[in-house]
Amino acid sequence: MLEVAAAIIENAQGRILIARRRKGRSQEGLWEFPGGKIENGESAEDCLRRELQEEMQIDIDPYAFFGTNDHDYGSVRIRLIAYKAAYLAGEIALVDHDDYRWIGLEELGEYVFAPADIPFVEMLDK
Repeated sequence: MLEVAAAIIENAQGRILIARRRKGRSQEGLWEFPGGKIENGESAEDCLRRELQEEMQIDIDPYAFFGTNDHDYGSVRIRLIAYKAAYLAGEIALVDHDDYRWIGLEELGEYVFAPADIPFVEMLDK
C-alpha cells in the first residue's frame, strides 16, 4: 500500500487551500488537499513540508494529525494520512496542479474532490 500525506492548510483568514490535479495526471481535474508520497524513513509531517515546498513553493507547519483513509483506486491502493497545517510563507507557484483556491469550509461542497480526499471533506463539513 502506498502511503501518501495530505495537508489541510489554513491561512490567517481561516480559509483552506485546495488544488486541482493537472491534466495528464491520475485523478486529473479533481480537487484535493495538497501533499504527496511519503518517502522511506520520512514522517508524514516532513513529507508535507517537502512536498509543499517542491509542488507549490510554500512553507507550512503541519501541527495536528487529522485522520487516515485507505482507498483502492483499482491500479493502486493508498493510505492517505491527513494533517492540519498552518500556512507560513511563500507565493504559490503550481507544479502538479493547474489551479488552486483558498476557500471557506462552507464552500467545500462546490468542488469535486478525488475519492481518497472525500472522507476528509466530510469531516471538515460537519
